[in-house]
Parts: sequence; C-alpha cells; structure tokens
Amino acid sequence: MLDAEVLRATVTSLRVSTTALLLALGAGVPLGALLATGRGRAARAAETAAGAGMGLPPVLVGLVVSMLLWRSGPLGRLGLMYSVTAMVVAQAIIGLPIVTALTVAAVGQLGPELPRQLRGLGAGRWQLRWALLREARLPLVAVVLAVAGRLLGEVGAVMMVGGNIAGETRVLTTALVLEVRMGHFDRGLELGAVLLGLSVALSWGLQRLGRHGRVAREAP
Repeated sequence: MLDAEVLRATVTSLRVSTTALLLALGAGVPLGALLATGRGRAARAAETAAGAGMGLPPVLVGLVVSMLLWRSGPLGRLGLMYSVTAMVVAQAIIGLPIVTALTVAAVGQLGPELPRQLRGLGAGRWQLRWALLREARLPLVAVVLAVAGRLLGEVGAVMMVGGNIAGETRVLTTALVLEVRMGHFDRGLELGAVLLGLSVALSWGLQRLGRHGRVAREAP
C-alpha cells in the first residue's frame, strides 16, 4: 500500500507531466505539420533546430527558466519560482522540440505523392496539413508515448525550478533522488516501481489506442 507522501508525489507527477505534454502537443504537432509541408530555407532551418532541440539538456532548460522566474529576473514579479507552474513550463519547453521533430518525421514518412494528390484535389494549406496528420495518426501515437515517457522521467529541470517541496512540488523522480541521497534504497525502489508502473500503463493504453485506430483504418 502506498503511503500519503508517495500518492501526493504521484498525483503531482501526473499533473505536471500531463499538462506539459498537452501544451507540447498543442504547439508541436501543428508546428511539425507546418514544417513538414513548408518550403524554403526558413522551414528547413526550423526543422533542423527542432531536431537539435531533441537533445536539449534538461538542466539547461531549468537554468534558463530559473533565470527568467527568479526574483531579480524579468518574470520574477509573477512569483512562479518553485511552483507547479514553473515545472510545467520547463517540461513543456523540453517536450516541444521533440514533438515537433517527430511530427515532421511522421508526416514525412507518408511520402511526397500524397500531398501532391491532395493539392491536386484542391485542398488548402490547413486542409492539407489536417489530412496528413490524420494519415499519420498511428505514428503520432508513438510520438505521444515517447514524449510522455521523457517528461514523466525528467528530474533535472523540475528539481531546479520546483525546489522539491514536500506536498507541493515534489514529484516521483525528485522524491526518488532524495530518498537515494539519504540512503533509503527501499523507498527509492518503491518510488521506482510506481514510475515503472505508470510507464507500463501509459504504453499499454497508447498501444491499445493504436491498435483500435489501425483496425478502424483497415475496416471496409
């Protein structure tokens, strides 16, 4: 049976990572579709930047967000440092380039013929992008899984901007680090088991969603 502290950390983890994931998807999927169908140097440069951003160090994101939200920083008056909101912002920044780059790859694997056919049928720019995203919906399930797993297991940035405050900003990963530092390996294993369980449940749910989508797509 999980104790109250572990349950609070679990709820906070889900709250932060889910919100950040939705923000990253909401911005990254349309942006990825835009870059995948865009032409010219600007689109290619942005695509390259998104690809490079997939390896963005979380501690660097944490540093930049901390500098912005610190009391003497440009956004310090908002009082968001060491808050759940700051953690969501940091995780969303980490997730955005990953979602964007993987969406470009998912749409790109459809090949050049489909966009040409859709343009020939009179599809406008946004109609074209929406149609391509619908065709790439199964690879996009893998995008969600990859980004969700990355955000759920993130520790560096959330510890820097959240402060690991018990009952407020402590999540499973930061709680695990704290327990290991204190030599409480049994507690660390308990927290690790919860993290693993969440990852397995997420993977199972998205795989089922993908299978249902594949069946619906293949049905006459």
